[in-house]
Amino acid sequence: MQYVLIIHEVEDYPAWKTIFDGAINIRKDAGEISYQLLKYDRDPNSIVHLYRWLSLENARTFFESPTLVEIRKKAGVKAPKFIYLEEIENGVL
Repeated sequence: MQYVLIIHEVEDYPAWKTIFDGAINIRKDAGEISYQLLKYDRDPNSIVHLYRWLSLENARTFFESPTLVEIRKKAGVKAPKFIYLEEIENGVL
């Protein structure tokens, strides 16, 4: 399985979330399978995303596209860090 981990701050979480939710179809069409959103415990504007993707190549193309750069600007995203990951093991305790 392929994953993308993104860490960034937003100017305003509710405003960012509206734009995030509005992009669901373009995310799905690009190959996103699922997502998980987390926030720092003491900072609701520091966001961590964990996505599952069909391919890391599709994820890179999507996240680096000019369209997404503009969407991030509009959403008030500050200095996102993208980490592309391949699963090597999974377990439940």
